[in-house]
Amino acid sequence: MDLIKYIILGIIQGITEPLPISSSGHIFLFKTIFNTNLFNSLNFEIISNFGSFIAIFIIFFKDIKDLIIAFFSYIFKKEKRAKNLAKFKYCLYIIISTIPVGIVGLLFKDKVEELYSIKNLAWAFLITAIALFLVRNLKGSKEDKDITLKDAIIIGLMQMITIIPGISRSGTVLVACLLCKLKRETALKYTFILYFPVSAATMLLGVSDLISTPDVTSMLVPYFAGLIAAGIVTYFSYAWLSDWVKKGKLWKFSIYCLVLVIFILIYFR
Repeated sequence: MDLIKYIILGIIQGITEPLPISSSGHIFLFKTIFNTNLFNSLNFEIISNFGSFIAIFIIFFKDIKDLIIAFFSYIFKKEKRAKNLAKFKYCLYIIISTIPVGIVGLLFKDKVEELYSIKNLAWAFLITAIALFLVRNLKGSKEDKDITLKDAIIIGLMQMITIIPGISRSGTVLVACLLCKLKRETALKYTFILYFPVSAATMLLGVSDLISTPDVTSMLVPYFAGLIAAGIVTYFSYAWLSDWVKKGKLWKFSIYCLVLVIFILIYFR
């Protein structure tokens, strides 16, 4: 039964990680409804997030490879600087957008667990619902090369609130990108390229806690099962999100989050 529960949680992680509806919020909600304390929340998030990380890395492998090559070519090959300038700046903007949430994460890492509560979760889902609804009709004109330093800073500052459980990282960044007048496809790409440094940093911060957890070796099989489930489902869930973003259907996720708020308020009254 424990193995099945981990697989189910991995599936939930896989569905919700790319979607703008908060994977951490859904996992906490699931655990609360079924009243299970079989696993540490942050430990499982680290493991399942790694599964999602691998899946999204596969999806964006070509983009990541091109950006890395262009970044270092710009630095070390003067004759190619003009050609690689746009991608070099794109990489710098990703770094800049990562810094604010990185600082907040380092300062408040030990406080995150205290923020998990059903009441806070309802508020977080409501904020996400409102934000997604407000940008439902936005479709800017900026492409990758048109992103500015100001855009990167605004997106980075907005991403800081995603440390709060239930506030969707992908949803918040998508909203920020659309408010900065990025095209929907451009916003989607920036959101998930930005996912990599943030996710990698989160996993690195949690590795020491994971290793120091008593009897962690006994959890290797269920954790691995959850990781595989999360990775496979994330791959297909991203395709769903991509299609809906391009078609301007983010408002449907807004409705979903609002329904979750109503459910939480009724179920846990």
